[in-house]
Amino acid sequence: MTTPRDFHVHLYFDAAEVDLARAVVADVAERFGAAVGHFHTGPVGPHPRGSVQLTVAPDRFGEVACWLPLHRRDLTVFAHPSTGDDRSDHTEHVIWFGPSEPLATAMFD
Repeated sequence: MTTPRDFHVHLYFDAAEVDLARAVVADVAERFGAAVGHFHTGPVGPHPRGSVQLTVAPDRFGEVACWLPLHRRDLTVFAHPSTGDDRSDHTEHVIWFGPSEPLATAMFD
């Protein structure tokens, strides 16, 4: 069994939701010690629209996963482990909070 190095939690947002995303991210960072990545205002990598990545330690991910469904403020959240197998991490080992969205996974071929 593979143990993840960490978990990536991606909050998706549209241009009008940047401030809302910043507020949710600030809560997660403060409560759970998650590292905050860059706010991308458009698609980047496999992600279909604006997003920001939070990096969460494996021993804190359960708490984050319990908190997010009730506090994501209608933002879509995509989460996955970081095992070193990017394709599987983004296609098989995923968790969605809110509606799922199609990812651009051809980059993993």
